[in-house]
Amino acid sequence: MALRTWSRSLSGMQKEALVANSVDGKVWRLVSDEGPYLDGYDEAPFPLSHMTTGMVASYMSEVLALAEQRDIALRDPKLTLHNYYSMEGSARKGTMVGGALSPKLEVEAGADVGPDTLRELVSDVVQASPVNGLLRHIHESLFTLTVNGGRVGPERVNALDQAPPPDPGDRFSEVETGEDGIPALIELLSNAEQVEGEGGVGSSYADSQSRILHVRGVCTVREDGVKEVEQRLLQPLGSTFRFLSDEAPRFSGKGLAPDALTYVSAGVAFCFMTQFGRYAKITKKTLDDYRLVQDTHLSTGGASDGTGQPGTAEPVETHVYLETPEGEEFARKALDMSEQTCFLHALCRTELKTTVKIAARV
Repeated sequence: MALRTWSRSLSGMQKEALVANSVDGKVWRLVSDEGPYLDGYDEAPFPLSHMTTGMVASYMSEVLALAEQRDIALRDPKLTLHNYYSMEGSARKGTMVGGALSPKLEVEAGADVGPDTLRELVSDVVQASPVNGLLRHIHESLFTLTVNGGRVGPERVNALDQAPPPDPGDRFSEVETGEDGIPALIELLSNAEQVEGEGGVGSSYADSQSRILHVRGVCTVREDGVKEVEQRLLQPLGSTFRFLSDEAPRFSGKGLAPDALTYVSAGVAFCFMTQFGRYAKITKKTLDDYRLVQDTHLSTGGASDGTGQPGTAEPVETHVYLETPEGEEFARKALDMSEQTCFLHALCRTELKTTVKIAARV
């Protein structure tokens, strides 16, 4: 599957994206914000929540498909995914690095089989999910850089050997919305508590950091087959959002909400975008506008598409467009540091393994 994401910066830490999936041709509009820890408005989900939602929704799709193929009756399955990330070093000194740690997946379901059989099922599901390709293999992302309308060669990050697509500019207002009557795809359930100190207001702007982030997503399935994910940022303190996700008819869905990989692709783009804004603020540099066009390529699900193969992925390809009076040297540095501190580009370049915990119901 090929997914193309267009993303632009808005005011503060807010971002907007359009994500197109090659499987069904649908384009979804998603938005992102940050909480108090980055002085955000907290009006939309933070970037890592999109990734967690996409991952746990993908695991759920594969669980349902593989259980059906193996004639295992599951009752009210609930998947809880814990994602962990790290941030170490100094932004001003250029030593700050974002990292990704191995996820933990908890599975609770009524089943007509024992825990060992259920564990085998879920272990196979983790491999069958397309996100397996991002987690289990090392992928160095590729980039082009355009500054104030002119192409600039990257300095440290891996250069993508192709011409960037035309700068999309600020054309989101020209996008026509689809049919009416679609329910809210993302809903704020509770705002983050306003606290001071570690994990509190503005804490993620500190020049030197040594911290762990913890994101939790809980996925269940509604009667209409749409997946519902309740997502919360536990460290630093963040808000709780509810996401809806559905797959294309090819994968036994109805296309009623964004598919899992649309959320995954949006999460990578949003997280990367956040790092540009954060780096500019920490270094007190002017970055008037930043946009990107991102291409992600992942396999279909081994169970949901009936291939029986493990999930695979290719390196993320990103075209970056910056508007800044600070010049090319700052633009190159901003690109380098944004890639270096992006949690989800770190996920791509790190070999990770999802651990599984089973809680079977009678």
